[in-house]
Amino acid sequence: MSSLITGGCACGAVRYESRGEIEFSFHCHCRKCQRATGAGHASAFALPINDVELTGKIVYHEQIADSGHATYSGFCPACGSPLVSKTDQYPDRIYINAATLDEPSIFRPTFLVFEGMAQPWDPIDVRLRQP
Repeated sequence: MSSLITGGCACGAVRYESRGEIEFSFHCHCRKCQRATGAGHASAFALPINDVELTGKIVYHEQIADSGHATYSGFCPACGSPLVSKTDQYPDRIYINAATLDEPSIFRPTFLVFEGMAQPWDPIDVRLRQP
């Protein structure tokens, strides 16, 4: 049995919930994620898109990721909180920013993405390096 995953933006205009299983969770250090979050990396987890119910309006910004694929960063138009991202490469999946969780302590990253693009001022969690 899956547990309920809930969260939303800073102002509460956008909310999400899911009973789906988290497929995986990670820290991404690509420049797209750095710019989208305003930080050294994005901490996110993946869910099947059909398992997530979003309420409220999300504005998507399209850009080409370091992988070469189109990605879409979703923000709340009222408060600007970065909430989700999607990609044309995996259309059945949505990535949710961990800091938007109602209970962010449930987030457990398991690997790093684009570690080579990490900023020197944002230390890598070496426990997440893949062999």
